[in-house]
Amino acid sequence: MYVSMRPRSPALAPFVSSMGYLEGRFAHARELSLPTGTAQLLVNLDADALHAYPIDGGVTQSAPGAALLGAHGRPSLIDPAEQRAIAWVAFRPGGAYPFFPAPASAVRDQLVPLDELWPGTDLRDRLASSPLAGSARLGGGGGLSGGERRAEAMLAVMERALLEAACRPLSPDPATGVAVRSLARGATVAETADRLGWTPRGLARRFVERVGLTPKRFARVRRLQRLLATDGDWASRAAACGYHDQAHMIHEFRELAGMLPTGYAPRSPGEANHVPV
Repeated sequence: MYVSMRPRSPALAPFVSSMGYLEGRFAHARELSLPTGTAQLLVNLDADALHAYPIDGGVTQSAPGAALLGAHGRPSLIDPAEQRAIAWVAFRPGGAYPFFPAPASAVRDQLVPLDELWPGTDLRDRLASSPLAGSARLGGGGGLSGGERRAEAMLAVMERALLEAACRPLSPDPATGVAVRSLARGATVAETADRLGWTPRGLARRFVERVGLTPKRFARVRRLQRLLATDGDWASRAAACGYHDQAHMIHEFRELAGMLPTGYAPRSPGEANHVPV
């Protein structure tokens, strides 16, 4: 079962791109999770544990079943067995900033236990005890299965938890929005800073605090995401996405995705950032 939706609360819409629940089993043992430059809130309802395994022999990151995955600019290995029943919130770039006391840079590329950021919240217990019914209030009923109604009930709990936990004003920062959109379209850091009337150093300081990644790393990650969403052969896609040449694209792909383009085969067409290995 796979349920994905945008937040229903207008207050959350500027900060959260999607919320979802996945329940099922996968045949493969490990998969690469590709970087998006955004943070995610993860709650494993099958087991009280989450892990992020390095691809380069580094240290495995471990957390209880509810954790914040900070904005990541590099790939990691995950275990699909921990996705047998998992709920998530996918934040927009910089979208996690109002909900957590630490600056985004403090959790970059880290899997941080949620109880360290939201003491006493017990979000995993709240989701696990979500009622199976209640679909009428949540917009269900019209053909939804019992499992889908329960998933929507859990996502409503997630929305309430976010609103309760907000520790900064739920007002989008216009400058961060301009920088994110500019860099995501392929503008350079210098061009983006000029657009805002800032120095590149000033842009980097503000961007790292709110988004987590440096502007340059964010731009590289978002270019990879544009590449994955572009059709055609790799050479034409590289040209369309602003790589100097195909060799440059291959180098970037290997560093940011942990594989060569020819090895890229996502687990489903709608899950471009999950690649079985």
